[in-house]
Amino acid sequence: MLSRVAESLYWMSRYVERTDGMLRMLKINYAASQDAVSEFSWSPVIRIFCGPEPEGAEGIEFNSRAVLQFMVTDRNNPNSIINIITQVRENARSVQDHITKDVWQCLNEYYHTVKDPKLKLMLKKDDPISVLDILIKQGTLFYGTTEVTMPRNECSSFMRIGKYLERSIQSVDVLDIKFGSVDHNPDLLTNTSYWKHLLLSIGGYELYLKTYRQGIEAENVLAQVVLNNEFPRSVIYSMNQLNKYFDRLKVDGHINPGDLGFLIGRLQSKVKYSALKGLKQDDLHLFLAEIKSELYGIGNAFNQTCFSLS
Repeated sequence: MLSRVAESLYWMSRYVERTDGMLRMLKINYAASQDAVSEFSWSPVIRIFCGPEPEGAEGIEFNSRAVLQFMVTDRNNPNSIINIITQVRENARSVQDHITKDVWQCLNEYYHTVKDPKLKLMLKKDDPISVLDILIKQGTLFYGTTEVTMPRNECSSFMRIGKYLERSIQSVDVLDIKFGSVDHNPDLLTNTSYWKHLLLSIGGYELYLKTYRQGIEAENVLAQVVLNNEFPRSVIYSMNQLNKYFDRLKVDGHINPGDLGFLIGRLQSKVKYSALKGLKQDDLHLFLAEIKSELYGIGNAFNQTCFSLS
């Protein structure tokens, strides 16, 4: 397989995973903003997906509709859903011979859905959650179509690696920013609604209730998102999947592992054997920052190993 093909498949999958995480976060936070008794700040969500001070986001922190338009349909925001899905479609177009017709049609439909002027109008005047649900279903359709129609070859492996690397970065980002907010507002540490919304935004609320019977506690939320092997958005689950598909490429001779296998294995062990219980706030921030740095290191090494000739 040409390295440019592998790179397009990898980024196509990463971008879809990014939009899925963003849409779910927007949906839960919009619902939370409607129930908030005081002014609701969108700053954490903007920082997770757009960086600390994105251009065009000035003065919209407390305006829910403005934030949704900025994050979903704003062409001037490089991290908006419409711009990311445009990149997804371009990547898919360049590798049509390597994905199934069903996957291409699914992504093409996603692109036209988010590009439809009616969507922007609905987001501005109607219930935003219905708009976000439409887009979330498009992402879910992609996951199902990929699972059912894509052959389990190197194309699928590159797509899964992109998906799980992006997912693990998102989970660490969410934890770091949510726990970081506790520094400025210590009352959040015991605010069950705060942690419930975090779990809902990453699809972990139901599993949490089945796993922990004593109520919602910050320490247990952290344990689930980092260490629960049964939670598909946990860091350890993503690392295990990343290692699995990397090994598959390595065994099939599609890549020369170099230092990449060591980096993945080291981080997998670091997460698996981490002692989170009783971790102080400063230590937790350092721990999460180290994990994120190593995940970016794996991404860079993967780029050098697999795509440097593209």
